[in-house]
Amino acid sequence: MTDSFEIKSAQLPLMSLVTKTPDLQTVAAELLKRYGPASDNADFFDQDAVVIDCAKHQVEVDKQGLSALITSLQSCRLKPVAFRGHPSNNNEAAVALGLVIATPEVARSKPAADAKKVVAAPTEVVREVVREVPVAGPGTLVIDKPVRSGQKVYARGADLVVLAMVNQGGEIVADGHIHVYAPLRGKAMAGASGNVNARIFSTCLEPELISIAGVYRTSENPLAPDIQGKAAQVRLSDDGQEKLLFESLKS
Repeated sequence: MTDSFEIKSAQLPLMSLVTKTPDLQTVAAELLKRYGPASDNADFFDQDAVVIDCAKHQVEVDKQGLSALITSLQSCRLKPVAFRGHPSNNNEAAVALGLVIATPEVARSKPAADAKKVVAAPTEVVREVVREVPVAGPGTLVIDKPVRSGQKVYARGADLVVLAMVNQGGEIVADGHIHVYAPLRGKAMAGASGNVNARIFSTCLEPELISIAGVYRTSENPLAPDIQGKAAQVRLSDDGQEKLLFESLKS
């Protein structure tokens, strides 16, 4: 008798949806508004697996709200596969809806050592600005033309380097770091799949919106004078508070 299969452990890249409110029906509605079939970002995701992370809330998740959230995620071309809740909660609702219970270790992002490997990987140069560019495996996507208003560039699973201006209304997204060697005046989102170690660098920081691993700040909150329009980096604090830190880059 020959062996027709083999069972082995596996590690898969997963995104996480970290909810900031226990009202999951509100989260579901906002997701549809931003990434649903009728939105401008209907093809932003491509059937990516996602962990629903409600660990910040001590309120027990109700089955109705979680079911609505799962339906919205599927409408946004996402595949909810696991659930992570607060340790004090039971997970009966998630199990009943077919989700796997994820431990905190599963939901963590890549360690800093892995991020360094991404930076050192071979680069791929793209001559034309495209709306969304999937990159196979660790790597770096390089854009050498301006990102105009209404354009979006997504470096899936990679770092993103932009050698020209990101205009207002333009949007650049990367699962890794973002480097802009020109004025950054549009939206920039690094660590889009939950990498809290991702950073954003620019020689002229003037963003409409800046975000790392879902923690964001808009231009409604002006940057400090020594950061606005200057060479600077943005990262998350490492004190567990996950606050955006803006630091000048001195030559």
